Amino acid sequence: MAKKKKEKAPEGVELLVCRNPRVTQNYDIEERIEAGMVLQGSEVKALRAKRADIEGAYAALDPKGELYLHKVFIGPYEQAGPYHAHPERRVRKLLLHKKELKRLRGALSLRGYTLVPTQIYFKNGYAKVELALAKGKKKGDDRQELKKQAELAEARAAVARHKR
Repeated sequence: MAKKKKEKAPEGVELLVCRNPRVTQNYDIEERIEAGMVLQGSEVKALRAKRADIEGAYAALDPKGELYLHKVFIGPYEQAGPYHAHPERRVRKLLLHKKELKRLRGALSLRGYTLVPTQIYFKNGYAKVELALAKGKKKGDDRQELKKQAELAEARAAVARHKR
């Protein structure tokens, strides 16, 4: 019997739940931040079953200075039953140190910056979300990005030809 292939995850990460590949396409990422999530019991089990989607999600600071994650879908956990089920798209609180929150408030006050989740994962048994402090790309940036990718592909092809 063949062995199951284990899913590759970043170093130090136990289980990768979901990731948002469109973030790198739509935004210029300046910084990545790891934050804890405040979850209910059935949400943790649903995350372990990989029933989550962060497409279109974002993080925002409220007037009190706390950070919340909006529009994240965490699907229902079937064994939880109707009494212990959680709302699928509720606003979830994120856990960061006060210094980090103050620094983020200053960065988000600048025009065009936003906090976008890039992936959700488990680390040392705790659910974590990786946030990217990002600035939206403009249409002209796409052409430059395509040009860079084409040049990189040509360089790789030249190196591969040289090695033969």
